[in-house]
Amino acid sequence: MTYLSLAEVELIAREAHATQTDKAGRPYAEHLQAVADGVRARGGTDEQIAAAWLHDSVEDDALSRAWLDAAALPAAVKEMVLAVTKVTGEDTVTYTRRILATPGALLVKESDLAHNADPGRLAVLDEATRIRLTEKYAEVRRLLGLLR
Repeated sequence: MTYLSLAEVELIAREAHATQTDKAGRPYAEHLQAVADGVRARGGTDEQIAAAWLHDSVEDDALSRAWLDAAALPAAVKEMVLAVTKVTGEDTVTYTRRILATPGALLVKESDLAHNADPGRLAVLDEATRIRLTEKYAEVRRLLGLLR
């Protein structure tokens, strides 16, 4: 089977999230780029970089689970994407255990958390949201063993 190239995965992710913005009102593709760049900078594999581009696609309904299942992607990429995809009603402990149990997923989530918790991104949010997200990200980092 011929798999999608990283450039193709990036294009699909950018198109899928084209109408979305982050909590600060920035184009969502900027977050995807930052997470992919973070995975690359941390020594991630091409599969992890592909998963970084797609890490929020199913969770945000930008792409369907059926699309992911049928996509010309290595099983490892699909597994990482699903590992970092939060399930409605799922508790944080279950979520983080799945990430830890999935090869490669921790690096993707580490890069995602690093960008989400960037002080510059958080600074533009209202105080209540900033505090809530800072506490949330710290808890996930703790459960994943990503202590600073």
